[in-house]
Amino acid sequence: MDKDKPQNEHPLVIFMPSGLRGRIPAGTTLLDAARQVGVEIESICGGQLTCGKCKIRIETGTFPKHGIRSEERHVSPTSPEEAELLKAERAQGCRLACSTTLLGDVLVTIPEESQTRKQIIRKSATERPIEVQPAIRQVYVTVEEPKLEDPQGDWERLQKALSVQWGLQSLRMDVSALQNLPEVLRQGHWSVTVILWQQGEVIAVYPGFREGIHGLAVDIGTTTLAAYLCDLRTGELLATEAMMNPQVTYGEDLMSRVSYAMTHLDGLEKMHTNIIHAINELAKRAVEQAGLQTQDIHEAVLVGNTVMHHILLGIDPNQLGKAPFALVTHDPLDIKARDLGLRLNMGANAHILPLIAGHVGADNVGVLLAEEPHAQDEMVLIFDIGTNGEILLGNRNRVLSASSPTGPAFEGAQITHGMRAAPGAIERVRIPPQTKEPRLKIISDDHWSDEAAFPPRSVAGICGSGIIEAVAELFMAGILLPDGRFNPDCQHPRLLQGDQGRAYVLANAEQTKSGQPVVITQKDVRAIQLAKAALHAGAKLLMKRANIHTADKIILAGAFGSYISPKHAMVLGLIPDCPLDKVFAVGNAAGDGARIALLNRQKRLEAKEIARWVEYVETAVEPTFQDEFVAALNLPHSRDPYPHIQVCLSEQRDCAGAHADESDHVTRKSSDGK
Repeated sequence: MDKDKPQNEHPLVIFMPSGLRGRIPAGTTLLDAARQVGVEIESICGGQLTCGKCKIRIETGTFPKHGIRSEERHVSPTSPEEAELLKAERAQGCRLACSTTLLGDVLVTIPEESQTRKQIIRKSATERPIEVQPAIRQVYVTVEEPKLEDPQGDWERLQKALSVQWGLQSLRMDVSALQNLPEVLRQGHWSVTVILWQQGEVIAVYPGFREGIHGLAVDIGTTTLAAYLCDLRTGELLATEAMMNPQVTYGEDLMSRVSYAMTHLDGLEKMHTNIIHAINELAKRAVEQAGLQTQDIHEAVLVGNTVMHHILLGIDPNQLGKAPFALVTHDPLDIKARDLGLRLNMGANAHILPLIAGHVGADNVGVLLAEEPHAQDEMVLIFDIGTNGEILLGNRNRVLSASSPTGPAFEGAQITHGMRAAPGAIERVRIPPQTKEPRLKIISDDHWSDEAAFPPRSVAGICGSGIIEAVAELFMAGILLPDGRFNPDCQHPRLLQGDQGRAYVLANAEQTKSGQPVVITQKDVRAIQLAKAALHAGAKLLMKRANIHTADKIILAGAFGSYISPKHAMVLGLIPDCPLDKVFAVGNAAGDGARIALLNRQKRLEAKEIARWVEYVETAVEPTFQDEFVAALNLPHSRDPYPHIQVCLSEQRDCAGAHADESDHVTRKSSDGK
């Protein structure tokens, strides 16, 4: 027997970036495997090995977070016909899904160009008043022509013109601009447009009069990336582009990526290269949308959490994975974009906002710039909810910050039928306590599942907002108990008993693309409990430090935070109790903060000051964190009152059977405020 040949008759295949997975019979093509689990791959020829559109990548190595070891030998070898179609792509490790058969466990990445239905990246910019004072300035000058009797060089004569005509002194010049200067001066007949950075450096020179200075703000999230192309003269947002972070293949959460960098010799290089390529792709798409070129981008502002920050810079994030979680630097950085590998204007600067602490990064500083809790009288509690949850609490007197390791459950990972926000993902759920029959809405369709116009066989899985609503609705319907267990006295055809406990059928087989029901299992509920408890516990620690019991208002930021229902988030206990009309979703505040820093150089100075002024609370070493975490596991909480959701919680009384006392206990505590 060939010991190297994988023996599993039903290998596990995981498709990224959706995260959908399944055990598929060995010998199945990856194109058919994708169809079976509800993943759509571009295939114009229908799998006849003629169009070459179904490109995929087989990832190699051990991926502990996915529980899989993926190797090239776990799929069939490349055929001559496939090799001919791929040609150049083979150098990048590409295969064709229609020609690649499954032999063993594999992790498969589907490049964006091969995805029939693209991921939905909800990171649009928010309309905010921003005072435009960019670091980039554009001036027009006339330069004296050279003469035999005057030995000055082109640069010296340009300096003199800038001094006389614009009062600019002590300038330096970027080498790329210097290299082009002789040709540009003569092409412009000694009249040129000069692009300056921070009033001190000439970064580009163009012949004649030329209008237009542009910048790119980029939010580098753990799961998603968003880029905003702006006119630096008017502040106008010209284009928004977003995509999945290609690093998700190497780990859903931050610590998985730290681990990947530690355990793979080329791990850091792979992830750094991936993120640089992704930003370049976003920049390319943005300028195409605006009718510009990448050379027209004269500055970039980048934000991201600390791990993304280090990987972007090509710095080993190892120290961020262990106490004392030491950063390479807290300070803001100004780096030539070209030195990072970014294909913008050759003289363009990349500004990276400062970091706060080991687990609170430049993205959180972006949130500070956008929401300005330090400029308000009210006590504001801000959640930037993603794979890594970051929390701010404070007002003009004091601002506290913390990070909570929520993990990827809110993004759909580690959930039985979880997936990213893509067409076909369940995003809204209602379960009436009387019938316990679910009503669903999916991304890409406006109809509820009980309407005749709801598309047949359209459900692919469930995304983060859908999971939050599903668990909260199961609880309010009396199907789940406050401790998260399925109520043993609740009987319904939707409730199944499996090898790993009970599960609730959210979408039946006739409604799904794969022909398999989408269920919520006990394990799924537990994953949501763990994630929400980490976030709630972090908020409680900050509230204790601030000596307050409630916040005046709660802000939900981030792509995920902006699409979850405040009511369902509060029913779960994901956020502390607060009047629902005081809970606000603000969109991608981190990206908005990057845009603010791009358009206003003074805000960069403010960012540096507040990043050092904010008090950081390290939840990992807080002695009471574990106690708060355990207390927050219950729905909504084991001891905190929730008067503002009393009505929602009381709906479960009629359905909780013999366990009504347990459910009422939560409601009574909420109403009594004890």
